[in-house]
Amino acid sequence: MSVSELQVQTALKELIDPNTQKDFISTKSARNIKVDGGKVTLDVVLPYPAKMVMASIKQLLEDKIRGIPGVEAAEANISWKILAHSVQRGVKLIPGVKNIIAVASGKGGVGKSTTAVNLALALAAEGAKVGMLDADIYGPSQPTMLGIHGRPVSEDGQSLEPMTGHGLQAMSIGFLIDVETPMVWRGPMVTQALEQLLNNTKWQDLDYLVVDLPPGTGDIQLTLAQRVPVTGAVIVTTPQDIALIDARKGLKMFEKVGVPILGIVENMSIHICSSCGHEERIFGEGGGERMCKDYGTEFLGGLPLDIRIREETDSGKPTVVAEPESRIAEIYRQIARRVAVKVGDLAVDHSSKFPSIVIQNT
Repeated sequence: MSVSELQVQTALKELIDPNTQKDFISTKSARNIKVDGGKVTLDVVLPYPAKMVMASIKQLLEDKIRGIPGVEAAEANISWKILAHSVQRGVKLIPGVKNIIAVASGKGGVGKSTTAVNLALALAAEGAKVGMLDADIYGPSQPTMLGIHGRPVSEDGQSLEPMTGHGLQAMSIGFLIDVETPMVWRGPMVTQALEQLLNNTKWQDLDYLVVDLPPGTGDIQLTLAQRVPVTGAVIVTTPQDIALIDARKGLKMFEKVGVPILGIVENMSIHICSSCGHEERIFGEGGGERMCKDYGTEFLGGLPLDIRIREETDSGKPTVVAEPESRIAEIYRQIARRVAVKVGDLAVDHSSKFPSIVIQNT
């Protein structure tokens, strides 16, 4: 019995990618389907980095195709391609950066910087090229969290080379000042510093630049929303009402300026006693999920209140690199995959495809 390409396509329409929740045909991921007698080969190009789940997706596809009557062998070649996606109107993309993901919270102390660095490291663990911009000018924490020491160099006297830590390209005001020097600056100086850190860093072919924002909805957030090409925002909160009130403000600010909300991460969802294993929701329960329902956005995941997360970021080796096999690292990777999928669902930026029109006297 001969096998047709149509049979293969029909089978793949029934198969749902566990990460996108869509079939491989409608997302145009399955390509170059070839049928040679009883052997089927195809390429699958995913719109998100998938290093950690590539083998399971390959198995899923090949098992499905082998189930077609007449198929003797199946081979799926899995790869991924990260595209640049559309940003706010009138804002140009930054050279060397395809997508900018802002990590924000309305309130301080909810674990936003820890979430940002682990999200960036998780995207890198999945095979993406990732950068980290510490936009908290008053309280930069990423140099400590990434364990990076020293100062950035400038090869041309105008732009800075990014620092590197755990495979990430990174930039922070913390690399340029003494650790104990307070930034006694007014708003305009702070926003100018942010723009210089962003635009004067020679980012090298990044799929994602994760921006760790300071808490609140002030000058930095407005500058980012109005003058920086943000692909989407991730809101970090804790379950308690007082944090959720401020998180809602942050979410609404991004909505007002046309930046898509990729989803909400809830930190400190549950505390598990390290001595007896007793579970207690000390900051309340279900606040992040309720907020998602209210605003029609996705609950990306909940993280426990765990001493290891704090200890590992303080030591310069965040959980995703310190304990890659741990349950917490897996939660961060699941969040990162969902963020990448959500970015992949956004409209693609075509500005780089258009030719520049030059008028000359002839």
